[in-house]
Amino acid sequence: MRYVPTIGLEIHSQLATKTKIFCGCSTEFGSEPNTHSCPVCLGMPGVLPVLNRQAIELAMRMGLLTGGNIQRMSYFARKNYFYPDLPKGYQISMFELPLIRGGHLDLRTSTGEKTIRFNRIHLEEDAGKLIHIEGDTKSYFDVNRCGVPLIEIVTEPDFETTEEITLFLNTLKEMLIFSGVSLGNMEQGNIRVDANISIRPVGQKKLGTRTEIKNMNSFVNAAIAINAEIERQTDIVEQGGSIVQETLLFDAAHKTLAAMRSKEEAHDYRYFPEPDLVPVFVDDEWIGRVRSELPEMRDQMRRRFETVYQIPAYDAEILTTSPEIACYYEETIKAGADPKKASNWIMGEVLRVLNETQLPLGEFKIKPPMLAGLLSMVEKGTISGSMAKTVFDEMRATGKDPKAIVGEQGLTQISDKDALEKIAREVISSSPDEVAKYKAGKTQVLGFFVGQVMKATGGKANPGEVNAIIREILS
Repeated sequence: MRYVPTIGLEIHSQLATKTKIFCGCSTEFGSEPNTHSCPVCLGMPGVLPVLNRQAIELAMRMGLLTGGNIQRMSYFARKNYFYPDLPKGYQISMFELPLIRGGHLDLRTSTGEKTIRFNRIHLEEDAGKLIHIEGDTKSYFDVNRCGVPLIEIVTEPDFETTEEITLFLNTLKEMLIFSGVSLGNMEQGNIRVDANISIRPVGQKKLGTRTEIKNMNSFVNAAIAINAEIERQTDIVEQGGSIVQETLLFDAAHKTLAAMRSKEEAHDYRYFPEPDLVPVFVDDEWIGRVRSELPEMRDQMRRRFETVYQIPAYDAEILTTSPEIACYYEETIKAGADPKKASNWIMGEVLRVLNETQLPLGEFKIKPPMLAGLLSMVEKGTISGSMAKTVFDEMRATGKDPKAIVGEQGLTQISDKDALEKIAREVISSSPDEVAKYKAGKTQVLGFFVGQVMKATGGKANPGEVNAIIREILS
């Protein structure tokens, strides 16, 4: 018998706020454990949470981009459960009245267009983090993540293949990053994916019993885990067994699934309205302002780059890989660089260095005006193209201005015709065999002479001038 998988996703994405959702503690990643905490994020008696307005606005931004309905009133509830990384014993999360209902994302899959419907987008706080060290039998607890603001994006069970899921997750991640809603850094836990999975025989409308896979922080692993669960459920059903509703964990190292706990229902959490927070009221003026501040999405940016800067679609695709790269490119042009030449250098040298060093662009020493200055020196013939790469390497190492480097190292290009002709004649007179070959019709020997002149001048000669001079002498 053939079966159809039915899959819904819940994506938790950390919002790009500098402080937590209900207090002023920092959300900075990578700090010493337990250095970002206060009585509010620990839920100490008598404390009162204060809602971070920016968290609401970032969630609204995502709702507007996906066509969701911003609810005029929403409120938070307490989701009660005991877990070692949740010191206050409950999580503050929207439940009955989320901030956003509906919305959708359209995908272009290999089999055609597909629309994934959103059920809701709501806000909640994150729990803490347990740390397990190999060889140590203890568990360690870091509260820094307690109270970090999240949006949970809940889809309808519209997925049937992992191709759709991978495409959806990549598209969603791109939206989160370009909208400024989230940094989208998977390694830092900015995006985590839960999947609800069931199978049913082809032709049957009633959905099968579902299981849930929790906390997948890699899209590749999400696809592997979901495929493994579809196979597991299919094997059980074909052998006459029944699917148990439960929550599973995926072991990425061994590519295996293991039962975590029986699947909870909403009533298991004993939700009730958070008594220390007033409901969230949103009016048309607030929605209008957030809508007016929506940033440019990648598709729009890509088309604009092609039109305004007259660069190929391939270049526009690469230069809009991230908002930071796109901004670097535009700043380089604003500083006076030719759009196509700037594109070539950023796609070539800049991205090569960033990939090799894994350096964030913010820490890259060559700022856009410096790159524009380097390109200007090549354009004016002050330095050759090959010499520019030497200057570029020095700039990335020292952060010095290209003019200063060229001046200090005497790298100014030699374009003086008389000086170059003198060197060229010396090279030609010392290479009679190559001259004979050239005169016999092997014109590719010209490159040899140019190379020798470049070598003799330490790479400072103007290659165009040298080429013309040698042709003239040998004619």
